[in-house]
Amino acid sequence: MFKFIFSLFLICTTLLVKAQHPPVFPAMTTDSSFVKVSNLNINLVKYSYKPNGIKFLVVHDNEDTGVKAGFDYIRWSGGELIDSQYGGVRDYYFTYMDDQYRIDPNAIYTEVGVKTRLKKDFFSSNEVEKAILNAGKQIVDFYNPKATGYFLTLHNNADGGFGISSYLPGYDLASTADSVYINFQMDGDDLIYVTEPRLFSSLKKANVNVILQSKFVSNDGSLSVYAMQNNIPYINVEVQHGHLEENLRLIELAVATLKEHGLVKKE
Repeated sequence: MFKFIFSLFLICTTLLVKAQHPPVFPAMTTDSSFVKVSNLNINLVKYSYKPNGIKFLVVHDNEDTGVKAGFDYIRWSGGELIDSQYGGVRDYYFTYMDDQYRIDPNAIYTEVGVKTRLKKDFFSSNEVEKAILNAGKQIVDFYNPKATGYFLTLHNNADGGFGISSYLPGYDLASTADSVYINFQMDGDDLIYVTEPRLFSSLKKANVNVILQSKFVSNDGSLSVYAMQNNIPYINVEVQHGHLEENLRLIELAVATLKEHGLVKKE
């Protein structure tokens, strides 16, 4: 069944237009890093304008509101954004030795995550798992959190499918969260997700939807889990597709929080 669905997906995607990436504005520069997983080509494009220590990371290629908001921030305030480009879809789809594979690119940063979240038919080659883990390492290395001092990621979601309420007791992601603060005047799909109490406290004071990741969160291979395991401060700005103005507002609050705690290193 998975092979049939995978083949159908490949046929359909050949008819789709790639994700629309914002045009590079004057004086913006680009740099690229090429990642290959079997027959899947992933292009990491770094857009830079007046680098100032602010660096964004986008790991999904179908979350263009976040990219556009990041570009808007950089246009006026300077910074860098690394955009993952691999065909305008959310997951990685590829084949190896005639077998089909699928994985969320936000599940490739730990060995446990790859083993538990890799979707396949009957078995997985160790070579495939190694290649996926290596792709995650390349993404992290290109972003270079040791030099930056943090992770600042941009994600988008669909209306009503996932939001702040997903982390409340009794809901799917409750075990993921240590603390949840809700501003009921905000759209529940617009939120910020962090891994450190100090970041949570600052954003709570700013009266925005914010989630603090639990220290006991399951190892799902996500970048937030990797960040926690390696003691790297992590902030994810997550908004509904199309909420460009709110995306930019939350980005500004996230950056202000990083600066408040001395995490932004000027270049």
